Amino acid sequence: MNKRARTSGPEARTTIVASAVLKLSVDYEQSQELPIGKAVYSDTVTVGQDNLWRVECFLRGEKVADGGKYISVFLRHMGESTSVMPVFEVCLMDRSGRPSMRQRKTTLRDCETMADDGNGRTWGWTQFIAATLAERNYTTADGHITFVCSIMVIDDSSTPVPPSDIGAHLGQLLDHAEGTDVSFIVEGQMFHAHRAVLAARSSVFRAELFGSMSEATMPSITLQDIAPATFEVMLRYMYTDALPSDNMPGACPINTLQHLLAAADRYALDRLKIICAHKLWEEVSIETATTILACAETYNCAELKSKCIDFIVLGKNLKEVIFTESYGSLLVKFPSVAAELREKLHDRIYAYGNGIGATED
Repeated sequence: MNKRARTSGPEARTTIVASAVLKLSVDYEQSQELPIGKAVYSDTVTVGQDNLWRVECFLRGEKVADGGKYISVFLRHMGESTSVMPVFEVCLMDRSGRPSMRQRKTTLRDCETMADDGNGRTWGWTQFIAATLAERNYTTADGHITFVCSIMVIDDSSTPVPPSDIGAHLGQLLDHAEGTDVSFIVEGQMFHAHRAVLAARSSVFRAELFGSMSEATMPSITLQDIAPATFEVMLRYMYTDALPSDNMPGACPINTLQHLLAAADRYALDRLKIICAHKLWEEVSIETATTILACAETYNCAELKSKCIDFIVLGKNLKEVIFTESYGSLLVKFPSVAAELREKLHDRIYAYGNGIGATED
C-alpha cells in the first residue's frame, strides 16, 4: 500500500470574482525607437468591483541596466484597494497567430516582481523574454508582436483572526478552581491555583513547586510579607497576563502598585514589574515623588528612578518636595539617592549658569 496515498481532508475553494482577456498588438519596429524604460499601455479595463487595470509593455525593457536586451511586461492596478489579488497570465502569439504555450507566464507560478511605485501596485516580469527571441519567433509578417493577457481577480477576503483569548480562558480556569493542585494561605485567606501555570510564569514558583524545596510536596503553602489583595491581583495577572481594568483593590492605588511591584520583583515577574513602574510614573507628583523614588531604588527600577530624580530637580519642584513628609525619610534611608539628587541639581544649576538649555522658573 502506498503510504503517501492522499487522504481525505478539508474542502478548499478559490473564488474567481471577475476576469478579462485582452490582446495588445505593438508595431515592433516602431517600438525600438522608444527609450529604455518607456512603456506601451493597453486600454484601462475594469475587472472586479471598481478595480481598474492596465497592461504595461516595455519593448526595450524597463531597466536601463538590462541594455534593451529584454521585453518587460507588467500589470498595474489603478484602484485604491490594497487587498485585491490578481492572477496575471501572459503569452505571446506565434507567427501563425496562435497563442504560444512555450512563451507563457503566470503570476501564480513565476511572478518575478511585485511592487508599489506610488502610482499603484504592479505584478509582472522585468525579463519576460529576450528581445532577440521575441523578434525572431513572435513577430508577424506585418511587423507586429502580440501579447495575450488574462486578468483574474481572486476573492481574497477572509475571516479576520480574532484576538487571543487564552487569557480569558485561563482566567475562567482560575475562577472555577478546576483541576487546582496547590493552595496558598495569605493572612488567613486561601487561594487555589495550578502548579504548572505558576511554574510556567515564574522561575521562583517553578523552583518552589517543582524543585527540591519543601513546598514542592506541600498541598498548602503559607505566604508571608504579602497582602491578600496584592496576591490576588498578582495571581490573576499570572493567568491572564493583564491587570484589572477597574480600580485596583487597596486604600491607595499608589500603595497597591508599590506592593504589586514588590511582589513582581520577589517572584521574577519582569513584565508585571515594568507595568507597575509605568503606572507609578503616571502617579508622580510633588506629594508622591520621593515615595515612588524610594520604591524604585528598593526594587531596582532604574528608569523609574531616573525619571523621579529628573522630576524632583525640575524648576521649583525641589523647593516644594523638601517639605513633604517622605523627603526626610528618603535622605535617611537612601543616602546614595540623596547624593544623586544633589549631583543632578548641581548639573542643572551649572547648565543654567552657562546657558546650556536649562531654564529656571
